[in-house]
Amino acid sequence: MSFPVATTLLAGSIDFNVSGVVDQFWRLTVDGLSYGSIYALVAVGYTLVYGVLRLINFAHSEIFMVGMFGQYVGLMALGFEPSGNAYSKGLVLTVVYLILAMLIGMAVAGGAAVGLERVAYRPLRKRGAKPLIFLITAIGMSFVLQEFVHYVLPKISPRLGGTNAQQPIILVQPTEQFSIFGASVTNITLVIILSAVGLAISTELLINRTKFGRGIRAVAQDPDTATLMGVSREKIIMLTFLVGGLLAGAAALLYTLKIPNGIIYSGGFILGIKAFSAAVLGGIGNLRGALLGGLILGLVENYGQILLGTQWRDVVAFLVLVIVLMFRPTGILGESLGRARA
Repeated sequence: MSFPVATTLLAGSIDFNVSGVVDQFWRLTVDGLSYGSIYALVAVGYTLVYGVLRLINFAHSEIFMVGMFGQYVGLMALGFEPSGNAYSKGLVLTVVYLILAMLIGMAVAGGAAVGLERVAYRPLRKRGAKPLIFLITAIGMSFVLQEFVHYVLPKISPRLGGTNAQQPIILVQPTEQFSIFGASVTNITLVIILSAVGLAISTELLINRTKFGRGIRAVAQDPDTATLMGVSREKIIMLTFLVGGLLAGAAALLYTLKIPNGIIYSGGFILGIKAFSAAVLGGIGNLRGALLGGLILGLVENYGQILLGTQWRDVVAFLVLVIVLMFRPTGILGESLGRARA
């Protein structure tokens, strides 16, 4: 098949629904910002590890997935039974349970991230392994964590894991708080955007305004000199994985608020790829870039699914990434963690 024919057939399969985007612009924008906020929070974990180790931690998406299961188990331990129906505990108790669920998910994801670093990456560093070995190991650990939840976890606890998604535990029923040009803004949307942006900004302040953050930036810029100056490289690396895992655990709860039936062994795969793409889009190793890239990616894919069709949602997101990198290979902001200013 010749290229012109293939192009014609491809164009014929796409419905350019410009009027649909115009008519639903504000609804798509609000929804895109909520998805983009989640991408941004996970992207910060990618960008932190890359900034310190120059390692693309592809297993980070599975840390996010483990966080989803962690907060799910935590809610069951607090007395909630999976039913698919929304619980009504009142505003105060609902907020308390949400905070507890987020803290549990963060603890599980943070612990899993530290364990991943100790088991998979630290032995490689001690042996002076090449970057390609780290990359292959990251991909391998991603599948290990997936298949553990897929096949092993159900044997340990029959109510967890397996092929099908977990029956949801719904703590918050979406209710409209206000509207923007006719676009409904729900309580869930507000919680997701404000929590994700707040956590991302807090992380940047941690990196740029604390002693721990100076240690991270020192190791990212010159690990040998940082060690000579008394900075414990191994401790910094461990804490970097921990911070990334904590953020992934927080994102896990926000994601399940948005998509209650999204808790499944493969639930972090596509989202993780998008979060990594968001980090690259904004500038890998740049915390503000991760936030900006996540928000842009969420908006673009939401507009694209109406403009071109739902089946093109993921394609549009990655196509925009490719186009941006063609003109700006370092990403939109492009500043590395080691060069970030305090």
